[in-house]
Amino acid sequence: MARSNRIAVAAACLNQVPLDWEGNVSRATAAVEEARNRGARYLCLPELALSGYGCEDMFLSPEVGEKALDALASLSPSCEGMVVAVGLPLWVRSNVFNAVALVVDGRVIGFVAKQNLAGDGLHYEPRWFKPWPTGVIDRLEWNGEELPLGDLIFDVNGIRIGFEICEDAWVASRPGTRLARRGVDVIFNPSASHFAFGKQKIRERFVLEGSRAFACAYVYANLLGNEAGRIIYDGGTMIAEGGKLVAAGERFSFRDWRVVASLVDLRLTRMHQARQVSHVPHLGDEDGTTVRVLGPGPSDPPTPSLRPDESLPRVPGDSKEEEFTRALALGLFDYLRKSRSAGFVVSLSGGADSGAIACLVRLMIDLATEELGHEGFCSRLGHITFGEASPAERLLTCVYQATRNSSQTTLEAARSVAAAIGARFFVWDIDELVEGYRERVEQSVGRPLAWERDDIALQNIQARVRAPGVWMLANVHGALLLSTSNRSEAAVGYATMDGDTSGGLSPIAGIDKAFLRHWLRWLECEALPPTIAPLPALRAINDQDPTAELRPGDRNQTDESDLMPYPVLDAIERLAIRDKKLPLEVWELLVEKYPGDDPSQLRAWVVLFFRLWTRNQWKRERYAPSFHLDDENLDPRTWCRFPILSSGFASEIEELESLPLPVSPAGNEPRLAVPDPRE
Repeated sequence: MARSNRIAVAAACLNQVPLDWEGNVSRATAAVEEARNRGARYLCLPELALSGYGCEDMFLSPEVGEKALDALASLSPSCEGMVVAVGLPLWVRSNVFNAVALVVDGRVIGFVAKQNLAGDGLHYEPRWFKPWPTGVIDRLEWNGEELPLGDLIFDVNGIRIGFEICEDAWVASRPGTRLARRGVDVIFNPSASHFAFGKQKIRERFVLEGSRAFACAYVYANLLGNEAGRIIYDGGTMIAEGGKLVAAGERFSFRDWRVVASLVDLRLTRMHQARQVSHVPHLGDEDGTTVRVLGPGPSDPPTPSLRPDESLPRVPGDSKEEEFTRALALGLFDYLRKSRSAGFVVSLSGGADSGAIACLVRLMIDLATEELGHEGFCSRLGHITFGEASPAERLLTCVYQATRNSSQTTLEAARSVAAAIGARFFVWDIDELVEGYRERVEQSVGRPLAWERDDIALQNIQARVRAPGVWMLANVHGALLLSTSNRSEAAVGYATMDGDTSGGLSPIAGIDKAFLRHWLRWLECEALPPTIAPLPALRAINDQDPTAELRPGDRNQTDESDLMPYPVLDAIERLAIRDKKLPLEVWELLVEKYPGDDPSQLRAWVVLFFRLWTRNQWKRERYAPSFHLDDENLDPRTWCRFPILSSGFASEIEELESLPLPVSPAGNEPRLAVPDPRE
């Protein structure tokens, strides 16, 4: 039996890098040491912590499998006096498994492999890994030992430990149900669970329910930060006991690792299991499914930092606005340091998209400095020399690029926002360059170009002429050019390829324009003082109607007059793309959602959306990498696949257009006359 009624357990989140064997082991070792110093003896590290989760097709390299085991051999000695679970890719008979090694007192005693692979959305685990069959045990020869592998539980000094590996806990038939029958005291869940809006609440539910239904202590560990480019991990480690959360780790940390620890009462969890009327224990011979081993002694005497805290502190990210801010700030910070870029460059137009990106860079600086301190912030960006410049001035350069169609309003908006966030700011007049290209093309086609005839060409050349100079500025500084397109524009191709889509990273391509405008108003007026201070200078942007300013001023161009109201566009996008509904049903649902609008106008917007969506897939294929924020992402490389060439829903659109319309409400006129800007 265990020599103590209470044991000290811990979970760690790690900011890892794919294939960075030395760095990944170093960060894991540091987390082990911190857990030990806090009195914990049982520690769960994240899924695939030694290799990184984002290795992609390199998981299929046998040498990567060998490197992962070498990393495990390097980590194990640091686990003396501890029981540590750590994830790694494991090769068995020319197959790769997503596995967890259990290290007891510095020695690997066995491996558990993931049974349910994540294969939806941005996950491609079945491409690389095989699912481990339920109830199967095998053996693996390593370092001169034959070690058990499979659907195991571990008995360490009478404390029974089982595993649910990330997706295992998200499925209907959780392994925890079988583990509970086998009388486990602790379930470790090493995860690589990506950030998405509101997802932490779902994780908390399955952690709490797991600890209640399975009558055990449940220890959840997760990755942290922007590991491989597109996916952001928010950490959020948790420890639960008897359906109650006893410890919760910080989310969106800028550190390399975070550890949360707590004492759990084994007698209490066993009492809960004994009194569950529905609990049916698995009795009889366990046929080698349990690995028994003597482990480290009991933990040090309880310390205040390890006692369950019923008044847990507020975990950052309680609102969508704050989650968006913190996720983007962390994503940008890690992308900056892991790409070893010297800063960011933004073509600041004075509009919502570029303004939001510039503000997010400043918020990245503020949030990271708040947690790390100025010296810690500069140290994490050790490849950058700051000198006498402020972090904002050193890391962010903004350029306003004017043509004859640009207004004083957007210029002053760009200038005031750049000043408020402390960025370097330049104004370039590029009209001469635009006119030079126009003259060359007119000579080639043998006629003057006119807005009535050449509208799209004349708009696009202005956007494209902005790209080379700002790219060059980024190159000179060794900085990363940020693309300014949002998800709503990506859905309908309302962007100029090699113009406003230019950049090495597209931070807001995963968020819709309606929310982006809401977030800018929130940042202007409310924010989250004192951590996130309001930015009144944003009023100069928020008071404008979004406009590309690519047509002459007397034409009063706005985005919504080119397209449709952004809330309507986003509603159609969710129905058509997220919910996979065809034009007729989208229109019917839209009529229900907007009963005061003219059905004929709504139909025109639905038709316009589908036509623009289908003809612009090639643009979405060429967007710079973007951050994944929710299940409405349009990135074809991680979430939303669609053919570049298709019928364009021609028959479905014809069916919708031939349908008799309901009678429009009396006196109701269309709010906007919407031409097709790509016809």
